[in-house]
Amino acid sequence: MRVRRCKVLYLEPREKAEFDLESLLAGGNGMRHGQHWFALAPHLGEEIEVDSAERDLLGILSPDEWTDSRQLSDDASAALKCLLKKGLVVGAGKRHAALRERDETLRSVYWHPLSATAHAFTRWHDADAVQATKNTGTETAGELREVLGAPPVEALDRGDSGQRIVLPRTARTDFDQLLARRATCRNFDAEKPLPYALFAQLMERVFSAQSHVRVSDDTVFLKKTSPSGGGLHPIEAYLIVQGVEGVVPGLYHYHSIAHALEPLPAPDRPLQELAMAAVAEQHWFANAHVMVLLAPRYDRSFWKYRNHAKAHRAVILEAGHLSQTLYLSATEAGLAAYITCAINEVPLEQAFALDPISSGALAICGFGWRGEEMVTMELDPDGEIWHTETPTL
Repeated sequence: MRVRRCKVLYLEPREKAEFDLESLLAGGNGMRHGQHWFALAPHLGEEIEVDSAERDLLGILSPDEWTDSRQLSDDASAALKCLLKKGLVVGAGKRHAALRERDETLRSVYWHPLSATAHAFTRWHDADAVQATKNTGTETAGELREVLGAPPVEALDRGDSGQRIVLPRTARTDFDQLLARRATCRNFDAEKPLPYALFAQLMERVFSAQSHVRVSDDTVFLKKTSPSGGGLHPIEAYLIVQGVEGVVPGLYHYHSIAHALEPLPAPDRPLQELAMAAVAEQHWFANAHVMVLLAPRYDRSFWKYRNHAKAHRAVILEAGHLSQTLYLSATEAGLAAYITCAINEVPLEQAFALDPISSGALAICGFGWRGEEMVTMELDPDGEIWHTETPTL
């Protein structure tokens, strides 16, 4: 059988402390410290412990050249069997096709190895961001200060303040007023439906292709209202629609050229339950009229930026640009918006049938009508939105 190591693999040594009765009886502290090795392979997406024999074999096998397993020593046969089962080594035969295809998919997308590893091992499955703050006693800014101590200074001083060149303040324009009204919404009025035309307007302004450049029949670059690395615009918009007039609540993909919704199969759980899981139980975000999953097509971006150390950063920057365009477009339309990266990627990937290697879940934006009452605190220090005294953080 021909075998090779998976393409991207990092080995991490960790020290584990375990109770040791003999140490305790001998007058020690009762603890035994041992070194354990864990394999981090992005195509698998889960930590896998390996023993010393498996670790050594991983260091021998090539990730690119096939090796005849018969050429390996007899001592390596047991380790090879375990590594094939774990997916850290792939075989050329049909029996190992599924794990081999996962590895080949990762190879074909041209991820930078470090970026691929960070992406694979920071995805959440069932995280509860709200409960996490309760468990740590950090629900408010005051509690954060109490538990974590003082944060780094809010505005950095560099040099002698007496030598500062103070810049002139300019008269405020309508655009300044718009910027001042931009505030993350945590209080949506789910009972008030969003008009269809207003929904379509925001989707067109933020996510649609305004024009395109056709290089050849199979090579097209788009122009949108937000910048994108290489003009590739790899981020797709997948929607959880909950409160739009004329649109059946459900899952949709937005086609940026056709400016159209493409209905997708219903999730395997109630829509509101998926919405809550999507934003890691942040209930103040889960009832937005429209939730937009920003899902990069890494294969499109990395088509140009192959194995590039900065390619993943460019995709993340694009998500930030899109969210700010959404914030300003929503604010101008009298609506409210948010963005959060505290999301459970795994259930979203399952609901929208996304392969995280080639097209993953990055962040969620939401928009809709802001409620009339501030039930959950919103940061609005100048009172531009609520026109009341800002509650204590």
